[in-house]
Amino acid sequence: MESISCNRERMEDKIVTFSKFGDTGRGGITRLALSEADLQARAEFCKRMKGLGGDIVSDDMGNIYATFKGSEDLPHIAMGSHCDSVVQGGNYDGILGVLTAMEVAETIVIEEIMHRHPITVMIWTNEEGARFDPAMMSSGVITGKFDKAKMLVSKDKEGVTFGEALEASGYKGDEKNRINPKDYMALVELHIEQGPVLEAEKIDIGVVEGVVGMVNYEFEFIGQAGHAGTVPQKMRQDALLAASEAIQYLHRELDKLDKKLVYTTGRIICSPNVHTIIPDNVKFTLDARHQDPEVIERVVEIIKKIPSELAKCKVSYKELWSRKTVSFNKEFVGFVEKNAKFYGYSNMRMYSGPGHDAQFAADMLPTTMIFVPSIGGHSHCEIEKTTLEDCVKGANVLLQTILDIDRK
Repeated sequence: MESISCNRERMEDKIVTFSKFGDTGRGGITRLALSEADLQARAEFCKRMKGLGGDIVSDDMGNIYATFKGSEDLPHIAMGSHCDSVVQGGNYDGILGVLTAMEVAETIVIEEIMHRHPITVMIWTNEEGARFDPAMMSSGVITGKFDKAKMLVSKDKEGVTFGEALEASGYKGDEKNRINPKDYMALVELHIEQGPVLEAEKIDIGVVEGVVGMVNYEFEFIGQAGHAGTVPQKMRQDALLAASEAIQYLHRELDKLDKKLVYTTGRIICSPNVHTIIPDNVKFTLDARHQDPEVIERVVEIIKKIPSELAKCKVSYKELWSRKTVSFNKEFVGFVEKNAKFYGYSNMRMYSGPGHDAQFAADMLPTTMIFVPSIGGHSHCEIEKTTLEDCVKGANVLLQTILDIDRK
């Protein structure tokens, strides 16, 4: 096993160059899917990959594939991520997976590293779902999770459909170019952790075993509106008070479950939301995530035990969406761990809380992920950052993992 490393200066150049596409002027980016900034990033990607001898194609969802031929006629090995961002996002979420894959490809070409399989660097379209709902749109279509016809008519805030934006982008290709289990044998995605664990534990590399399962519920509380100055407290049907009691109940009971369980009340809608009127309708969401399906089942049991009436208000709930825990290919997970140790990098096995295109892809071909630390755990914001040193470490582990898979 050769001790070849990716290049620090080249890695820095890639990060700096791509940070200009959608630059907010405050250290972050807004690079929505198929926007002008996204098209600039895609053009730069294609220019650089062509310059190294890569063959560029796109599929019917606008995913881009840059392939470097292998010495044998074998299935492709893919690596990459997405280059779109959330509004006022950072320069590492998604795009670092593309940049490290580009650097791995460049290292292989410049160092003339022999490889049997074609190696493909790819960009997924609309992973964030910040412009067009839903998130992970293209990987969802390719793996049969989402209906393509419905995705094409998904609209942004200006009323532009995804299909219209795709047609105008110049990246609408042929369905035959899609990543698929017939032509591909593996996918590896590097990503920032988007959380504080690796930094807090002083760990260089996160060895990702899978993506945690989750449930997302919406609760509704129906009371009676009334004048804030006239209705006695004992006679009120205050929907906001009922909702607050429910939130306390959920936190109290969920805290008794496993310490790895994370849950969030991220959206609250209060009606009529006027300071002189008693709220008559309140809705809030609960997002709960854990890798063990049994823990998620216990979360749902707690939800179902919520009283049907609180503070004299009617209580109801419904599931908005859910997903099962996804486990990555054990052999590939082992490769990542082995290669982190090979370079002398500290590492730990972990599960991803956020969703990624790799989790959908795992349903159709062997897949794994590599995490690098996020400073302060910040992500989806302009101060999101990963040190250049950690970016290079991640690229090195990605390089050796791709070569390990090539030797299979």
